[in-house]
Amino acid sequence: MIVKLLKHTPDPEKTCAIAARLCYSNSAIEELNDKLGDEQVKSLLARVISSGHHSVLEHASFTFGIEGVSRALLAQLTRHRIASFSVQSQRYVKFKGDLELVTPPLIAKDAALKAKFDAAVASLKGLYDDFISAGIPAEDARYILPNAATTKIILTMNARELRHFFSLRCCNRAQWEIKEMACRMLNLAKKQAPTLFAGAGPDCVSGECTEEKPCGNPWPRQPA
Repeated sequence: MIVKLLKHTPDPEKTCAIAARLCYSNSAIEELNDKLGDEQVKSLLARVISSGHHSVLEHASFTFGIEGVSRALLAQLTRHRIASFSVQSQRYVKFKGDLELVTPPLIAKDAALKAKFDAAVASLKGLYDDFISAGIPAEDARYILPNAATTKIILTMNARELRHFFSLRCCNRAQWEIKEMACRMLNLAKKQAPTLFAGAGPDCVSGECTEEKPCGNPWPRQPA
């Protein structure tokens, strides 16, 4: 899995702080930009985040490049609808040679099960190749490809939605693959905007666990 932060709003923390201050000021926007120093930005954002007034966080966006994740992960990721996705197409991209896969760790550590997994996937890939060779378009041949097949994603979310995403997907009870991706994203976002993402992560970071069945382990159990 490869996760990179490609782009983000320039000076994301100050952008959000200006938006927050504007709501309660009759000053011109340019004046607010000049008046807000680094410490004021941090203090203001800390108050905004602790108060739950997160709408101003929507003014900062972050774009990630993600490779080597499965189609199974993609199905979970697209449930987060306040986001923009661009995904490598199985309709137009023909997959030649070996099919890149994500193998679940519990299968990978059992040699017998891993052999069965690999054989099943190889059989499906062979059938895919037969379809392509027979002139079947990729958009139809892809129906045989497994959820384990990898894909590439460009993902953009604003800071408010990212905090929500991290609260769900960094949790120890989240599915292992999307948890790993989310934790890597959080680490990258924190480096660029530490105040915006202070306390970000599962609910147990900033309060109490809201899961029906808490895991009982401190977070992060498996640092990314």
